[in-house]
Amino acid sequence: MDYTIIIGGEAGQGIQTIGDTLAIIFAKSGYHIFTNQDYESRIRGGHNFYKIRFSDKTIMCSKSALDIVVALDKESILRYEKNLTEYGQIIYDSKFLNVKYEGNKYLDVPFMNLAVEHGGNKIMSNTVATGAVLGMLGMDIDVLINILKNTFKKKGDEIIKSNVNSAMAGYDYAVKNCIKCSFSAAELSNSKMVIAGNDAIGFGAVASGLKFYSAYPMTPGTSIMLYVASKAKEYGIIVEQAEDEIAAINMALGASFAGVRAMTGTSGGGFALMVEGLSLAAITETPIVIAIAQRPGPATGLPTKTAQADLLFALYSAHGEFPRVIFAPGSPEECFFLTNKAFDIAEKYQIPVIILTDQYLADSQWTYEGFDLSKLKYTDYRIRGEAFANLTEYKRHLLTENGISPLAVPGHGPHVVVTDSDEHDEEGHITEDADLAIKMAQKRFYKKLPSIINEIDPPKYYGKKSAQILLVGWGSMYGLLKEAVDILLKDHKIAMLHFSEIYPMASTEKLDYIKLLKKAKKAICIEQNMTGQLANLIATETGFRFKDKINKHDGRPFTLEQLVGEINAIIR
Repeated sequence: MDYTIIIGGEAGQGIQTIGDTLAIIFAKSGYHIFTNQDYESRIRGGHNFYKIRFSDKTIMCSKSALDIVVALDKESILRYEKNLTEYGQIIYDSKFLNVKYEGNKYLDVPFMNLAVEHGGNKIMSNTVATGAVLGMLGMDIDVLINILKNTFKKKGDEIIKSNVNSAMAGYDYAVKNCIKCSFSAAELSNSKMVIAGNDAIGFGAVASGLKFYSAYPMTPGTSIMLYVASKAKEYGIIVEQAEDEIAAINMALGASFAGVRAMTGTSGGGFALMVEGLSLAAITETPIVIAIAQRPGPATGLPTKTAQADLLFALYSAHGEFPRVIFAPGSPEECFFLTNKAFDIAEKYQIPVIILTDQYLADSQWTYEGFDLSKLKYTDYRIRGEAFANLTEYKRHLLTENGISPLAVPGHGPHVVVTDSDEHDEEGHITEDADLAIKMAQKRFYKKLPSIINEIDPPKYYGKKSAQILLVGWGSMYGLLKEAVDILLKDHKIAMLHFSEIYPMASTEKLDYIKLLKKAKKAICIEQNMTGQLANLIATETGFRFKDKINKHDGRPFTLEQLVGEINAIIR
């Protein structure tokens, strides 16, 4: 069983309300889900959609084929009816759209009339629509009723009753009138956790001991800040909405210097303002974690769409030479655990760590049984309290064999903690001594780098051993590549290499991925950018050059069928 539902309409029509509610219902009913959204950068009007795929098996990406279209505007019918499956259905309200469609694939549900009649207000139309979808699927409506009771418990019994009656009205209408509905989605067991990519980054930060988060709102990175803010009171976290991204990164650096785990988040345009702060973090060796949620550029570009076009920007931005680590998680689970790893590496090596996500992963929701919290790592690498007080002397930038200097917390002992944005000596005071400048630069870069590389895990390999066809991708391509491999394994010796710990590139000791690339008859690098940024990075770092690439850069993610079609075209 594998169904896809799309809710389409204008901004402000409650598309997300219907989508979020259905997603929760499916997850609570024991199904695996994958949701993604497409929305315009406007508060009202335009055309948006919310797509939900749910199945009794694990799913990780979006499909083109549609089983149910909930059309809240005419454009939804025009856009999506061509994608209907053989038994697919479009439900709509002919009175609201002022048009009547004939044929077996259309189900006219009077959302507004039922809402007014049973709920007392046309605002209940979305609840009617949600109930109608469950009726079409043959699912039990009790899960929806419990959600409505919990959602509106603070608004009183009358509001709860109106919503429950509206849901029942939509449900009953669909059951009686959708004669052609042949869906079968009986309730399973084992309710599942639903989490989006950006929420998982925020969750990972909170679980890693985050105490300060500063950011300026910028789509699609804002939801990380919103998640952290929702947990701020409970976990003693300060969340600061800065006046701009320059202030945001410098506030986070100040908090980190003062002794707490700190983070900032933005998108590409905001990160452009942060790059001076990135160099400040590097020379002062102040730990910081930076999340960049990518969207298409240049400039404002397509502010609510998706892209993987900031990899090289994140890698080569800022002035001077210094080490940095770049992670690009491929799923909410990786978002959670790589955020934890980002904090550990940032503090251990006193460097900036960048987490790259994008609109597709940031907003998409996945289901899990839960995360194994025993895998979390927390080590306080800072010298504080009695340990600092007992030191006979302290040098913030002490030259050491591994390049890691003692990281003390100001005010926690008798010694002064000094650092400077100019080149400095071991104590942190400004210097222009040539020999010392060389030693400090080598300390920060070459001495730390071997240890940092040892921390990096190789790309994930999935599929046929000794694969003749190797799909390569990074970040949010993970679920698409994995499901594409599952489909193509029937006819081909195929596998995938997925990079989520991108830079520095992992050694080949754990997995000789360079050998795998060279042995494959076809190695195809698949990215959501125009120039093939991962392919270029691999060529620069390893010398391996891809002959075959698939690049999508229209701001919309691949669907599974689209990607499989592109891969088959190259194979043929």
